[in-house]
Amino acid sequence: MTDLRNNAPRRYFVDVGGRRVLIGLTFEETFEFERLASQPVANLEVGRVVRDKGVLWPVTGEQRWQELYAKHEGAWKAWIAQNRGVAARGL
Repeated sequence: MTDLRNNAPRRYFVDVGGRRVLIGLTFEETFEFERLASQPVANLEVGRVVRDKGVLWPVTGEQRWQELYAKHEGAWKAWIAQNRGVAARGL
């Protein structure tokens, strides 16, 4: 899954339904992760996020985004380690 310029592999794969899914997440979790990732960055110390014209709104979804990211990151690291082992044995 690396490109010819030796960049890092993509973090998505195509599931059995032909949908683009983050490694380690289901399609539904990937959809939720991307929706949450598109929200403004939160200031967890005050429990609020700056939106429209500096108005502070309550943080929603930040903890869930972190849970999904941790799940994906763990699966991603395992996938990388596995594929490096396969590549090293093939040399």
